[in-house]
Amino acid sequence: MTLDITVRGSAEQHHPAERATVSMAAAIEGPDKAKAFAAAIAIQEPLSAQLKELVELHAVHSWSSDQVRVFSHRPWDGDGKRGATVHVARVQVRAEFTDFERLSGFLDFWSGTDGVEVGQIEWDVSAKNRRVFEAEVRKSAVDDAVQKAQSYANAVRRGKVVAVQIADPGMLAGPGDAVASPFHKNAALALSDGPGAGLDLAPEEIVIRVEVDARFRAD
Repeated sequence: MTLDITVRGSAEQHHPAERATVSMAAAIEGPDKAKAFAAAIAIQEPLSAQLKELVELHAVHSWSSDQVRVFSHRPWDGDGKRGATVHVARVQVRAEFTDFERLSGFLDFWSGTDGVEVGQIEWDVSAKNRRVFEAEVRKSAVDDAVQKAQSYANAVRRGKVVAVQIADPGMLAGPGDAVASPFHKNAALALSDGPGAGLDLAPEEIVIRVEVDARFRAD
């Protein structure tokens, strides 16, 4: 009788970060909506100008500033009463850096500027290298699945296993099989704790991990 064996293979690689995408915003609030918006734009203009220069220096791969939000609210005071209307203007900026030393200097400067918010930093490898690394890890995950299946077959004195199905986790389902939750590839991201004087960024390595489900048969 043919033996069916179903396993999950996995593999991962660690690589140094090659890209850092920083999220920022020029955020101003005040009693006058028009003045708040004008003040936010006054911050965004030199910020964009510096990013353009960094692109020319090949320190920034790309950047964007295409999200603007203007809204109003009435905050509550300590006595539980609504205060005067406050108008908020936010202009968001995202930039992908390839030069981490220049990124440190950039954040050192702008984090000390009133009206500038610095959000998280997302670390990654380049898009081109990610495709290459993922292909390598995917093959290693399949190799791991083959080795696991063969170990099971050997344990019950069966012959060489032959793959009959390979899929991302959760997609390999047959009659009576429980469907697992969808599989998501994740790269480990090191987050900045916030810029400061003499900021020296040291990102963690990027972890590229792949898992596969596979079904084998052995005589």
